[in-house]
Amino acid sequence: MTAPTVLLVDDHATMRAGFRMILEASGIEIAGEAATGAEGVDRAAHLAPDVVFMDVQMPDMDGIEATRRIVASGSSTAIVIVTTFDRDDYLFTALDAGASGFLLKNAGPEELVHAARVAASGDALLAPEVTRRVIERHRAVGRSSEPGIPVELTEREADVLRLLASAMSNAEIARELFIGEATVKTHVSNVLQKTGARDRVAAVVWAYRHGAV
Repeated sequence: MTAPTVLLVDDHATMRAGFRMILEASGIEIAGEAATGAEGVDRAAHLAPDVVFMDVQMPDMDGIEATRRIVASGSSTAIVIVTTFDRDDYLFTALDAGASGFLLKNAGPEELVHAARVAASGDALLAPEVTRRVIERHRAVGRSSEPGIPVELTEREADVLRLLASAMSNAEIARELFIGEATVKTHVSNVLQKTGARDRVAAVVWAYRHGAV
């Protein structure tokens, strides 16, 4: 698998330098850096990285708005919010803006490298600290506003969705169900299409909201 390319968007040069050192040591290419949200939007358009590591609080334009603009442009770049602040407003507005992941800056080097590779492969991820909050919020919303499952999933698609909700990767799902990774990707694609979810995080949210898991 080709090493992913990452754009670092953070107004602290020391933080960008630290991320660069960790990622490059694992063979991940740094496509570029930006110190503001507006610069991040511009460089994401010109560099087309596989992944953007996006801070939230920055001058000129915050990371949430920058994420929203990159996603709205139709870019296939995955955006992972990496912030110091473990705040629900950042978490949920980032996901609503189209972020594919949410990590805290106290994540270890292995978590950062894993996040870059997972996001580049088209998967989505959440820091363990925030996953339950996402689930509980949308489970509560689902009980009150969206009963029932409005689309029909095949038995295998439902199995795949349940395993997605357990934070399994495609490779892990393939081993669990004794099928090939290509088949898993097909099922995931079908699930996203049927549920109208943009990515795996949104699909898991949909699953809890509609009682599918």
